[in-house]
Amino acid sequence: MPRRKPRPDRHAGRSRSGGTSLGDVFGRAESGPDGDETYVVRTIPGTRAIKAYRCPGCDHEIAPGVAHIVAWSAHGGEEDRRHWHRGCWNGRQTRRITRRWS
Repeated sequence: MPRRKPRPDRHAGRSRSGGTSLGDVFGRAESGPDGDETYVVRTIPGTRAIKAYRCPGCDHEIAPGVAHIVAWSAHGGEEDRRHWHRGCWNGRQTRRITRRWS
């Protein structure tokens, strides 16, 4: 029996959060809460999370082995990237970034 031609995916190039896919290496693009800023967002699986990071959304530690999000400004560069808990990144529109006091 002949094979069917595969159907084109209508959602190709779009992520679940509504951003545009930039590929696995670069992540995906998402707009900021105000819509002006664009961020590059990459998902880090727990198996690749080997260091501890501090989440700017809640100021708690992201332990090694915990899946999380890495995000940075599309105009700033990778040196400005921050590691976020998924829930903190998804809820960033409803709260402000916490500040650590020395």
